[in-house]
Amino acid sequence: MAFSGALTLSDLNDFISPSQACIKPVEVAKTSETQGAIKVDNSGSYYEVSQDGSETKLETATISLNDCLACSGCITSAESVLVTLQSQEELYSILKQNKIAIETNDPSTHRTVVVSISPQTRASFAAKYQQTPIQVARKLTWFFKSLGVHSVFDTSFSRDLALLETGREFVDRYKKAIAKGVLKPPNMNGSAPEKAAAASGDMEVDTPKPRKRIIRRGAAATNDEPAVAVETESAMPMLASACPGWICYAEKTHGYMLPYISETKSPQQIMGSMVKNHFGSQLNLNPDQIYHVCVMPCYDKKLEASRSDFYSDLYQTRDVDCVITSTEVEKMFGEQGQTDMSVFGEVDLDLGYNSVIKDPNTGADQVLVGASGNASGGFLEYVMQYAAREIFGIDGVDVDKAVGVEVKTVRNSDFREVTLEVPGSGEVLLKFAAAYGFRNIQNLVRKVKTGKSPYHFVEVMACPSGCINGGGQLKPPGDNFVAVPLKDWIAQVDAQYRNGALARKPEENPVLEQLYREWLGGIDTPKAREQLRTGYHAVEQNLVNPLAVKW
Repeated sequence: MAFSGALTLSDLNDFISPSQACIKPVEVAKTSETQGAIKVDNSGSYYEVSQDGSETKLETATISLNDCLACSGCITSAESVLVTLQSQEELYSILKQNKIAIETNDPSTHRTVVVSISPQTRASFAAKYQQTPIQVARKLTWFFKSLGVHSVFDTSFSRDLALLETGREFVDRYKKAIAKGVLKPPNMNGSAPEKAAAASGDMEVDTPKPRKRIIRRGAAATNDEPAVAVETESAMPMLASACPGWICYAEKTHGYMLPYISETKSPQQIMGSMVKNHFGSQLNLNPDQIYHVCVMPCYDKKLEASRSDFYSDLYQTRDVDCVITSTEVEKMFGEQGQTDMSVFGEVDLDLGYNSVIKDPNTGADQVLVGASGNASGGFLEYVMQYAAREIFGIDGVDVDKAVGVEVKTVRNSDFREVTLEVPGSGEVLLKFAAAYGFRNIQNLVRKVKTGKSPYHFVEVMACPSGCINGGGQLKPPGDNFVAVPLKDWIAQVDAQYRNGALARKPEENPVLEQLYREWLGGIDTPKAREQLRTGYHAVEQNLVNPLAVKW
């Protein structure tokens, strides 16, 4: 089995439940009709010993990412998942294949290689190698192009599209929830009873009546959970969908939560749609003629890219062919004999799917731009600002600076509440939350399950501290968390995430309007839904009692 070179079993802080014996059936051809004994040698290899004493080495079973997604036998840290076809070795293989295709003048086997880099990865390298984020972006572009990569993009660009689409989806859900009686319309003049309920945290969402396109709570869970019909298009609260660890957890253990999850694709998968479809069409290439790699802070992103939802049966290719983590890229440095990133060359960033503009203050040719908000993508911040403006006509909301909203930390640093109130009256209009780490996620799930969630929108992330602390991120120099405690290291990476980037609202990105018009045929068209939205699938539970698991 081919393992990712940087895959480790350390830092299992996102562990959910005991790993059980894999239940995925593996077909193995019998070597003989008679059953012999099994022998294990000193190297750990298995042999079948027949009755005449001859030995036959047994083939090692392999488990692919699709196997893991199809199995409900375990949910563990993404770092313990058996991964195949998702490592830097696969990228090397494609680049080697391209070189041979050029040498033999065989264009049929040549593929255009595109690498998309996440801003969290950029921040991780900036903190470790004491570079600015724009320097890291230029150096990583230089490094990948020196290997033979054709284009290097930035998922901050696709994040703008994800934020804008999530904001529109929330506003649409909210309005439908009001129209169908799922939510009570707020009193814009203030109302003492409702205000008191909101302040106490007991403001509840009415249970919707059964309608079309419904999923019942408890459909993929235990029998004691309520079988309450929930309609996706008006389900509240709406839960962010950018974290694949959270999505996998919900699908495998809490199927009744799926209607609440936003249908907007993550920035990674929107970038996949853009690269394979829009970018490919500009180059007159079919999707299978492009090899798309994403560099991400999280191993769960490998699982996300492997989902069947993001696979084209027509072209036999995925929107994202390979995901490599920040640590795997750093390993590539050493494999290429270049261990010190500070001495790398720098090249200009590719035009197109990169969030760079000419600095209006300094005149610099390229400066990074991006949406404001936290280092997990800023979904809570943007959706709150967008909804306040589009639903209630309230401008100037800034969650980062607590302007126009009340921001407070609840229970622990990984759970925040943000409340929008009627100016001057205190009447609660919107109540959002950010829940990071599985302890907070489980508390959220319980509230939604019992109908006691006071929130309209929740940004959900599996990792404590969010994406900036993903399992695939770089460690401090020397991997020394004694010299640099984890909390301090996360703060350093978070500071680099915000360093030097100019704030820009997604709707201010001039290219997005062009994409909607030329590529998608407009907003909320069938093609827009196909390329920007997705769905989720409850996995049937076959778990045994964890207390009976044999370790």
